[in-house]
Amino acid sequence: MIRLVDVHKYYPVRGGRVHVLKGINLAVARGDRVGIVGGNGAGKSTLIRLVSGIEQPSAGRVEQTMRISWPLAFTGAFQSGLTGLDNVRFICRIYGVDYREVIDFVEDFSQLGRFLREPVRVYSSGMRARLAFAVSMMIDFDCYLIDEVVAVGDSRFQARCQEELFVKRADRALIIVSHDVHYLRDHCQRAAVLEQGQLTHFPDVASALDRHQQAMAM
Repeated sequence: MIRLVDVHKYYPVRGGRVHVLKGINLAVARGDRVGIVGGNGAGKSTLIRLVSGIEQPSAGRVEQTMRISWPLAFTGAFQSGLTGLDNVRFICRIYGVDYREVIDFVEDFSQLGRFLREPVRVYSSGMRARLAFAVSMMIDFDCYLIDEVVAVGDSRFQARCQEELFVKRADRALIIVSHDVHYLRDHCQRAAVLEQGQLTHFPDVASALDRHQQAMAM
């Protein structure tokens, strides 16, 4: 279970603070697939970072009894001076995964070839994203976090990503932040709308999207 209880998040700015999230409540059980929609700057990515543990709430609680991924294709945890391979080893140690059991998968899935043994600082953004996605799939998470549509690499690589995440891991929980209406309808069971720092829940995706479109038209 993932549970956010009266979560607030604010950031200090000159002359005061910006209150991004205001009393957020959210519960996600195993197998749930939840979409989060909202306008630009509504705080969707902030919410995902709080769920993942990358950031901590300013007030309230984030409770986790499931193994949760970082946001897919998130590259901020990589050490740029290390090779891709060394980063894989490091992450495996953190999560208690045997490096020898996953390296073949990472090599095959990331399609980085010899660059897997080069420092991450020489990678393009696409190469970093492919490594990040491969690393995300090598760990057996209970819940995957998706900040915008997973669209890494060429169409063939994107198809492999879709297969790994939505077919092979069809029993896992998902929290998806996206503006893509079709993506949310295809992969979510229910959704919530984030506006003015508050999260409103709906029993189905269509109702949430209708509310979001109304808010955008105002």
